[in-house]
Amino acid sequence: MLLIAVVVYLLITIGIGAFASRYVKTADDFMLAGRQLPLYMATTTVFATWFGSETVLGASSEFIEKGLIGVIEDPFGSSLCLILVGLFFARAFYRMNLHTLADYFGRRFGKSSELAASICLIFSYFGWTAAQLAALGIIFETVTGGAVSLETGIWIGAGIVLFYTYIGGMWAISITDFFQTIVIVVGMSVMAFLLVQKAGGFQNILNATPEGFFRMYPKCDAHSIMEYIAAWLIMSLGSIPQQDVFQRVMSSKNEDVAVQASIIGGLMYLSVAFLPLLVALCAKVLYPELLTKGSSDFLPRVMLVASPIYLQIIFFGALLSAILSTASGATLAPATIMAENLIKPHVKPMSDKSMLLCARLSVLLVVLISTVFALQGQNIYELVSSSSQLSLVSLFAPLVAGMVWKRANSQGSIGSMAVGMTLWLLFEHYKWAEIPSILPGLAGSLLAVWIISLCTSPRTAAL
Repeated sequence: MLLIAVVVYLLITIGIGAFASRYVKTADDFMLAGRQLPLYMATTTVFATWFGSETVLGASSEFIEKGLIGVIEDPFGSSLCLILVGLFFARAFYRMNLHTLADYFGRRFGKSSELAASICLIFSYFGWTAAQLAALGIIFETVTGGAVSLETGIWIGAGIVLFYTYIGGMWAISITDFFQTIVIVVGMSVMAFLLVQKAGGFQNILNATPEGFFRMYPKCDAHSIMEYIAAWLIMSLGSIPQQDVFQRVMSSKNEDVAVQASIIGGLMYLSVAFLPLLVALCAKVLYPELLTKGSSDFLPRVMLVASPIYLQIIFFGALLSAILSTASGATLAPATIMAENLIKPHVKPMSDKSMLLCARLSVLLVVLISTVFALQGQNIYELVSSSSQLSLVSLFAPLVAGMVWKRANSQGSIGSMAVGMTLWLLFEHYKWAEIPSILPGLAGSLLAVWIISLCTSPRTAAL
């Protein structure tokens, strides 16, 4: 029964994607939904940007193992990111009338910065997309009782994401996100209510948690404080210079919608993302014997082993919605950059029809590479975290400098990316003084854009 429900749900999702393809006539339709999304659709697609495997599986596993302080990065940092985008970036982005975030670097700093930013952006998405595909593999393995292996499940999930993203692009993502958001909110709410009742109420759940479980501040030592700061920075700032966020802003029908959708989507995410955490906490109280340290499949196993069929259908429907919505957006984002910033400049003239085909083939390439990443078997939470760390240490500083400081130039932009990434990789590899690698990476990136811009010629491009 559960397997049939999952198959039906996937067929509905594919059908919605196929329906959305009728709106795709141009490359602009494919990449940005023709810049026509109304507030309700723009908000749900912003919300669905983050609500994926890392929220339901990754963050819930971190939460039951480490408590509230273990999920500062997500959902708290992720929500803050969307709100900051709405308050400080969405209006400026929308007015630029660009297809990609790399276009911004090209217009502000020149072609060399555009190329460097494109490479950083594309590589930052493989881990994130891989996390969603790995989660789909877990689902297929779980609901079939192991008849479908994790590896086969990953390939099946990749095929589904590829199909409806390839044919429908941003229109398919936006329409399915709206449908999937309804399933997520309703499904997670019903499931949380039922499990809280089964666990004996909130008070009983709170009594079962260890002391300090809901602590949101770090211990008073240098290492804990640095880790705490890093956790806030990774998603809240590191995900601002990301194509999927930019793409959703630019898909809105006007700049007011872009601003409002980002802020409402961020607040909505902060609220709804607590539901899987509550579900996981209830499951920990009810079925502690099923908990495996460091595993991301705790909730699926609990639902399959200890829940009635109707609750299983609700959970897996909501989980599939969350993963598919994030996976499709994380696939389209780097594919758009590949087509727009890496291929288009070298193929002239390129008709709109050829550009549309190029973007679709780029989707295929992104899915194949991400599938290879997913098959490596890394932790879902870590895959997503590494993606945001890369953009934080390479792109955040030149992005902000280019928006607020006229002296920032191409040399400073490229130098900032190079210094930030080098320091991040060195500290990540050698673990010097146990300093979180993003802190020296971000500091080096900020200093580099400032010092190099001051020591070189004035800016080489203008907005």
